[in-house]
Amino acid sequence: MEQYEPEPLSPARAAAVRRSFGCGRAAPTRRSLLRASAGGALAAGALGALTGCGIPAAGRTEGGVSAEDRSEEEKQVRFSNWTEYMDVDDSGRRHPTLEAFTERTGVKVTYTEDINDNSEFFGKIQPQLAAGQETGRDIVVVTDWLAARLIRLGWVQKLDPANLPHAFANLTPQFRSPDWDPGRAYSYPWQGISAVIAYNKKALDGIEVTSVSDLLDDPKLKGRVGFLTEMRDTVGMMLLDMGKDPARFSDDDYDAAVDRLQKGVDRGQIRRFTGNDYTSDLSKGDLAACLAWAGDVVQLKADNPDIDFVIPDSGYVTSSDNLLIPNKARHKTNAERLIDYYYEPGPAAELAAYINFVCPVDGVKDELAKIDEDAANNPLIIPDRAMQAGSHSFRSLSAKEETAYEEKFAKLTGA
Repeated sequence: MEQYEPEPLSPARAAAVRRSFGCGRAAPTRRSLLRASAGGALAAGALGALTGCGIPAAGRTEGGVSAEDRSEEEKQVRFSNWTEYMDVDDSGRRHPTLEAFTERTGVKVTYTEDINDNSEFFGKIQPQLAAGQETGRDIVVVTDWLAARLIRLGWVQKLDPANLPHAFANLTPQFRSPDWDPGRAYSYPWQGISAVIAYNKKALDGIEVTSVSDLLDDPKLKGRVGFLTEMRDTVGMMLLDMGKDPARFSDDDYDAAVDRLQKGVDRGQIRRFTGNDYTSDLSKGDLAACLAWAGDVVQLKADNPDIDFVIPDSGYVTSSDNLLIPNKARHKTNAERLIDYYYEPGPAAELAAYINFVCPVDGVKDELAKIDEDAANNPLIIPDRAMQAGSHSFRSLSAKEETAYEEKFAKLTGA
């Protein structure tokens, strides 16, 4: 087998990256058709079940339980991902970047799109992980809040920086150090997911929308406004509009944000809370403006010239879907090599050109421009400095907070 040999980093580049982490050495589309809604059912029910069977629901466990690494002898890696979250060729059957990785390394990728919802997927793998068994997967892709929980439970393995030179060097500053995985010791982003304000210019008919306050307070928009069923995105955007930082807020701040949304519901200002189904309502003009996910907006704009977006001056909320290696994975080294491969500019550009979400790889713009110049210049895919500066993350929640917050949000949305 030809060994995977990542392109070397220059000494200057490596030193700059180490400085950006504040250390002298290496620190340890999905299309939103199936975007999960932060696991409200899981928060309210499964957390209690976990505690009841002796599994800690809170408190970080330094994790990782390895198995004998069979990467060299078995020459494979098993990758579980979300539907339509990988580049495909025109036939819709082949994944060019995965095939290129196999051609280079001799490592066969068993790629499965078997993740439809964070909570549902957690239910699939929880029994094996809780019992100390392998899941049959070497890489999984889950959203921030579930990634945080898996790390806290000690159910994913710490990554070996020696196998991740590109990931370490090229991870964009926007995603470098989430509070749930400082220094990215256990995870790397697959794609970023930004919440913005989208609108239909024809439906607005001259009404200006530049903020969440406009959505809630303009009487001309009554009954034509949508918010997301994703708690962290909707409440996070509301907190920003109120001058609060989603990374640092109190219970009182959260309650104030929910109360303000409730008033919008009671007045009939908010038409409804939606998942991805806002896309058809926005295109038809049934919704004049709404909170939306950036990947959708890119696609909607390509199909409908009336669709556009705005980033509020107060900022916007970004989360990420993350690559993790579960405990007892049989091919950890090959999994790390595959993660690192997608942080090379070439493969990262091919992926970004297809799925249109926020690319977490620095230095990919020139490569993407060779494939799709419009995508390369789209700040929803390759955020410029101003776009990055406006990005905010929703802080990690304790198990108690998660249960309480999701219950309040479910009551608001009628879930």
